[in-house]
Amino acid sequence: MKIQGRMFIWLSAFILIMAIVYGVWSKEPAGTTALFLAFGLSVMIGFYLGFTARRVDAGAQDDKEADVADDAGELGFFSPHSWQPLMLGFGGAIAFLSIAVGWWLIYFSAPFIVIGLFGWVFEYYHGENRTQ
Repeated sequence: MKIQGRMFIWLSAFILIMAIVYGVWSKEPAGTTALFLAFGLSVMIGFYLGFTARRVDAGAQDDKEADVADDAGELGFFSPHSWQPLMLGFGGAIAFLSIAVGWWLIYFSAPFIVIGLFGWVFEYYHGENRTQ
């Protein structure tokens, strides 16, 4: 985490310089404000990562002799046979189509989105996969 903290601190220094240069040259308040806010966000993230790195054990990314496999771990569980993302994608496609065609079309996408979302969340609470 030390490396990530340093990266964000260096990024914040770069953003600060660019914000000053942009503000002087363009005299445009919205972009200058956005750059200064990005600077503040980058400083907060860099400080948090540096602050946390002192209190946790050194990770594989902090060791110069570490291999990529040293930082490998469990990525999570992904359902290989779920149809629910297809249902959500279909409902999302109809919802975004409603922006172009008409807002009334979103009423037809809502059942697909709700059924897909509830099906995905409660997929392992019923049926043959209940014990996984």
